[in-house]
Amino acid sequence: MDTLQSLQWRPPKPNYLPHDIDVDEPIVDVYKPPIPMDKATDRENADYYAHMKRMAHEYNITRPKGYTVSYHFNPDMEPHHFGLTHPMKPFRLTLTKSLVTAYGMNFAMDNYNTRIATYEELNSFHTSDYLDYLHMAPPEEMPRDIDNPDKEVKFNLGGSDCPLFHGLYDYCSMSAGSSLDAARKICNKQSDIAIAWGGGLHHAKKSEASGFCYINDIVIAILQLLRCYPRVLYIDIDVHHGDGVEEAFHSTDRVLTCSFHKFAPEVFFPGTGGLDDNGPKSEHNPGAHHAINVPLNDGITDEQYGHLFQSVIGKINEKFRPSVIALQCGADSLAGDRLGRFNLQVQGHGACAKFCKTFGIPMIMFGGGGYTPRNVARAWAYETSVAIDVDEKINKIIPEHTPWRKHFVQEELFPSLEQILGEPRANRNSQKRLQEIIQHVHEQLRFVNAAPSVQQQVIPPDLGGIRDDVEDRLKEESEERDEGLRRDREEGLGISGEF
Repeated sequence: MDTLQSLQWRPPKPNYLPHDIDVDEPIVDVYKPPIPMDKATDRENADYYAHMKRMAHEYNITRPKGYTVSYHFNPDMEPHHFGLTHPMKPFRLTLTKSLVTAYGMNFAMDNYNTRIATYEELNSFHTSDYLDYLHMAPPEEMPRDIDNPDKEVKFNLGGSDCPLFHGLYDYCSMSAGSSLDAARKICNKQSDIAIAWGGGLHHAKKSEASGFCYINDIVIAILQLLRCYPRVLYIDIDVHHGDGVEEAFHSTDRVLTCSFHKFAPEVFFPGTGGLDDNGPKSEHNPGAHHAINVPLNDGITDEQYGHLFQSVIGKINEKFRPSVIALQCGADSLAGDRLGRFNLQVQGHGACAKFCKTFGIPMIMFGGGGYTPRNVARAWAYETSVAIDVDEKINKIIPEHTPWRKHFVQEELFPSLEQILGEPRANRNSQKRLQEIIQHVHEQLRFVNAAPSVQQQVIPPDLGGIRDDVEDRLKEESEERDEGLRRDREEGLGISGEF
């Protein structure tokens, strides 16, 4: 069985950047976060590996029987920094990885340290003008709209929401690379559930950054899925409306988007995704009725959310019959988030992934929003355990050897609402209103043609040649590496059911 692998290589930067850029110029400045991020020594790594293996044995964490789960990540995303006051903290990926590995979950998955996406791969959705500016724009220490709110920003880059920070283009390429690799493993039948917590940036538009999102890795991944699967169901449980993905597939019946989000147009970003926003108004447009929106108010509970999710997604699955699911697991819908105001707990958030898993079709689980890092890490680690079918096995107390353990504040994996908030938010979602939402969605689905045809549809361009060149070079370089870790990679803990 594979251990957690850190595939060290990626090709030189000239392979990934526009050819008119000075590729020798460093694009990532060293950032010193308020916590140490130094690499562990060999001895520390060996000790930690022993702890992981012991946890996997103790909780009987083995590969799930009958299907394969893959975990896609790029650790070089973690040290990036949006700015001291910016809500987005890539350190949440570090905390997530610390929990996943501390429980030994990595032994139950295929683990991929993904390469960054090429310029051409990003260009499969985003325009060249936008990508060129995204790379060439110099970092700015202060957002342009701090002193002058009316100051013009090109492509919405450089303001408080989407600042120009050091290493921005590289960071975006890493995020997209993880999601794209997850999609390709699904397409190649190498994985049945693929996890890419570094992705899920659902607000980015074709030529515009938006809502902390610069590259829409979800759209790029779905374009890859559409090469191999006739119908994709996109589900978004972020507290914000998944407007960028909905807009990208506005006029197709091969992708049905469904977003559960807070809806308060006057005060809450992005202000779209009303109950009546169901795609193009013209019935002649194939995308009509293929955008489902579930607008919610502050304070919704696990029980309400779970009932709503199962009622809506169950009916969509019955009518649309998707061949693959793209699930965006934005964790800002959790109680205690810096921006969200729901009363969802980790268990209620993870129940969505558990329900989608019951359909038995391929699925990608993306990250997304989430601005209280310890809450994000708990949710995504728990949803990883759901994916590999060990959620009932793991200890509900965070292991003592977990890196950065003190940053979780409470030692429980599932802290109570009282521990998180002190007092739950006022619930502004009446049962009558929730039932009206369910009835409206079911009515909209009457107009969705079951299993729409793939024929006569535009198929996304094949980037196989580009991918093969890059991956062949990666393979050659990997084969020249020292094989000192070979025994660890080949060592296994057994498959469920083996003696």
